Amino acid sequence: MSKLDRLDIKQLRIFQALMREKNASKVADQIGLTQQAVSEQLKKLRDVFEDRLFIRKANGFIATPFAESLSIKVDSILTEFQGLVSQTHFDPKTCHDTFVIAATDYAQQIVLPELISQLRTLAPHLKLIIRDFEIDKLNELMEKGKVNLAIAFPDFIPETYPLITLYEEQHVCVTSPNSSILKQEASLKSIAAFPNIIASPSRPNFKGSIDDWFKGFGLTRNVMISAPCFSVVPMYLKSCDSIAFLPAKAIEDLDLVTIPLDKSPDSFDVIAAWHPRYNDDALLNWITSLLKQQYLAGF
Repeated sequence: MSKLDRLDIKQLRIFQALMREKNASKVADQIGLTQQAVSEQLKKLRDVFEDRLFIRKANGFIATPFAESLSIKVDSILTEFQGLVSQTHFDPKTCHDTFVIAATDYAQQIVLPELISQLRTLAPHLKLIIRDFEIDKLNELMEKGKVNLAIAFPDFIPETYPLITLYEEQHVCVTSPNSSILKQEASLKSIAAFPNIIASPSRPNFKGSIDDWFKGFGLTRNVMISAPCFSVVPMYLKSCDSIAFLPAKAIEDLDLVTIPLDKSPDSFDVIAAWHPRYNDDALLNWITSLLKQQYLAGF
């Protein structure tokens, strides 16, 4: 009997679940089998692939390097099989799936509220998980199916990922209405020298996204505060005499003053991206169609 004849879809689903949960008991509960049955299927998989696949530890399993590489192929195979049996017509009203969106702090404020509103109305049984955008882990999370859609900026997304550009955004220089800088004529030099606040969600440091733009003019910003997210920067601006460069859409309806500049940083795109294996996923395609309707209808 060939190795192929010794494999079935159930075993691959169990393998996929073990990669995700790293725990036989949890997998048994999810799939509706006994833990012993899961262990028996795992033994068959080990025989077929001639690899341990998972190594036991105190509270579960650790995947072997071979299992890590195999999981990408298994995910692709199961996605293809799902396409064979899926209905051609997708009805969001009857969808009971769980969908995971990784979004930057900015996207959570600006993009997601309207999208979530539409999803709750049009797909009332769909469960959503919104998680913070982890730039260093994004590819791993999406390869393993733990994130379905990422909403961020192009520089944060692997080049091989399909994406749609939602809109173009621009950084503007803002400060509190009581800031002392409003009493002087603002120039790029004075803006750079004035205490700056930056938002650095991905990595806690004093490097901002427009530092290179300032360097083009031979200037280095006087960054005094690095915040973990965009949403807290307006509050910090009001508590200390400082300025910040924030996305224009993020400051709408806030009690901040925009400082006009002769030159402005380059604009940047806000995008939605996904792993290539989800190209034919009906739920993903429907959700991205909502984003297209929201942002691209006029283009």
